[in-house]
Parts: sequence; structure tokens; C-alpha cells
Amino acid sequence: MEEQKSTTEELKNTLEGKKEEPKKASKEDVEKNKVMAIIGYIFPILFFVPLLGDESKKSPYAKFHANQQLILLIFCFAGYFISSFLMVILIGFLLMPIIWIASIVFMIMGIINAAKGEMKKLPIIGDFDIIK
Repeated sequence: MEEQKSTTEELKNTLEGKKEEPKKASKEDVEKNKVMAIIGYIFPILFFVPLLGDESKKSPYAKFHANQQLILLIFCFAGYFISSFLMVILIGFLLMPIIWIASIVFMIMGIINAAKGEMKKLPIIGDFDIIK
């Protein structure tokens, strides 16, 4: 029931144009997992790296950034697959550079957020929660 209330409140805030505050992690948690979170954005295929340690599995900071990295990886694979498929009708040649640039921008934003110790979602693609 609480989950439904929070979802309703999120929808209401979205419709009213209110932005939700980024989640906070403890300084100790951030310092322990910061390097691994940054590495995961540099190489999105390594999204699971922040979750390798025993303490990291319980860390909200590590889970958050692993989730954002997994979303980035899925975005890259899906975008490249779709644009490769669409190259048959020449649209893919236009779409591929757009996907590539967006991927680089999202990577840089993720690295900056991880380096600052923030838990901000990536724009456009960051609203999905795969790793909980």
C-alpha cells in the first residue's frame, strides 16, 4: 500500500513539475564505493563492479550507480542494434552518431555524479529501477 502511495505522489509531483531531490548516501559509503562507481561508467559492461564487495551489496550508493550503469548499457546496446537494423533504409546512418553522442554525454554525467558523491538519475533514461 505504501508503494502505491509513493508512486502516486511521484506521479503527482511529475505532473506539477516538481523535481524530486536526489537521494543522499553517507560520506563513508560514498568514499568506499566511489572509485568502483566511476569505473562502471567508463566501461558500462562492468556495471556489476560496484556490487562485488560484501559491503557494497548493501550500499545504497553502489546499488544506485550500478543500476544507472546497467540502464546506460541497455540504452547503448538497444540504440546500436536499432540503428544498425535501420541502416538498411539509411536512417540508421543518422541515428548511430546521435546514440553515440548521447551515450558519451550520459557517461560523463554519470562519472561527474559519482565523483561528487551524488545519487542523481541520468536524464531521460535514468528513471528505471532494475537493481533494487
